[in-house]
Amino acid sequence: MPRPSRREIVSGLAAGGAALTFGAPHVLGQAEPHVVVIGGGFAGASLARALRREDAGVRVTLIEPSAQYTSCPISNLVIAGLRDMGDQQFGYDGLRRAGIEVVHQAATGIDADARRVRLADQSELGYDRLVVAPGIDVDFDAIPGYSQAASGVMPHAWKAGEQTLLLRRQLEAMEDGGLVVMSAPPNPFRCPPGPYERASLIAHYLKTHKPKSKLIILDAKDQFSKQRLFEAAWQDLYPGLIEWVSLSFGGRVTEIDPATKTLVTEFGSHTADVANVIPPQRAGAIAVIGGVADQTGWCPVDPATFESRLRPGIHVIGDAAVGGAMPKSAFAANGQAKVCAAAVVALLRERAPVVPKLINTCYSLIAPDYAVSIAGVYSPKDGLLTEVEGAGGVSPLDAPADARAAEAVYADSWFRSLTGEVFA
Repeated sequence: MPRPSRREIVSGLAAGGAALTFGAPHVLGQAEPHVVVIGGGFAGASLARALRREDAGVRVTLIEPSAQYTSCPISNLVIAGLRDMGDQQFGYDGLRRAGIEVVHQAATGIDADARRVRLADQSELGYDRLVVAPGIDVDFDAIPGYSQAASGVMPHAWKAGEQTLLLRRQLEAMEDGGLVVMSAPPNPFRCPPGPYERASLIAHYLKTHKPKSKLIILDAKDQFSKQRLFEAAWQDLYPGLIEWVSLSFGGRVTEIDPATKTLVTEFGSHTADVANVIPPQRAGAIAVIGGVADQTGWCPVDPATFESRLRPGIHVIGDAAVGGAMPKSAFAANGQAKVCAAAVVALLRERAPVVPKLINTCYSLIAPDYAVSIAGVYSPKDGLLTEVEGAGGVSPLDAPADARAAEAVYADSWFRSLTGEVFA
């Protein structure tokens, strides 16, 4: 999606001035301050829930255009034919039962000075505090030749839904002996271990159904999350099936030819039978429109409150935010939402926010009964979220098979627990 120009942003807000408006900004000290949340994924939905728990006297409105949320975590199992897409989809009735107003429209403009959000139907919502949780947009401009149209041939599948099913169908249709080529982006991006979990589960599918086939990962990095654990598992479970090409050995994709499914690198080219292009990413478009994204495409925030460093009164959480060492994950989004909710309520009630500690845990499935994990603890330091030394860790490299199987069970339990907390 192209970035809107400043003229489009300003003129769009001006056009919204004549629209129907409701919910004027609250005067502090009155009974019911209003918080508007843009985005109904793990970050936004968790934030809305947490606000209601923190202070039932705060009115909360969640703006989300889709009637159901399709989860990216665990969606690699769908690609590998091990899970139904319906198991990834969740509605918003649970949030409504919790007293949250849910508006199924897209947010199209933000006026930070007037504290108003414009919706697709040209109506407006006033707010006292705004939380932006738009997730990511794929940067189609980052790799020459790749585009929205090209993703219909060489899917990214980095937003769960039709792209996920398209990649699954392509794998199913591929002849045994075919070549699957994946490209992994440079940091930062959503779910750092995600491409390697996906490669693992695709390899499981190939080993089970199309054993003459091969998978190549073209990587724009020389290192990746849980690398030693993944590579040891590949050697054990999928010997000769996965080839990882690092940045130093020509892994960065410099051009795409969707007509031939060819990925060009600095060292050569690879023509695939199935190509999964995971390009660089940036914060969702409304973050750009609202002026909370900087020149990097991401949103700098205060690490204690997640208030935007560019627009006071607006907070940014989840994948769109960048505040230091904390990775972009569903667990991180959920934790940030709870910290941000407490800070928003404190600011609305004119109290000092508490300095937080945040935890991230990430499970990666390498086979249906084989998973590894990483955990970290983060706290604000020198204006950034900094990892607390010695407080986290990764799965042991020499763990026995039953420990890997137990982590696969934990991964499923984590997903059920998180989605139950957020959407049920």
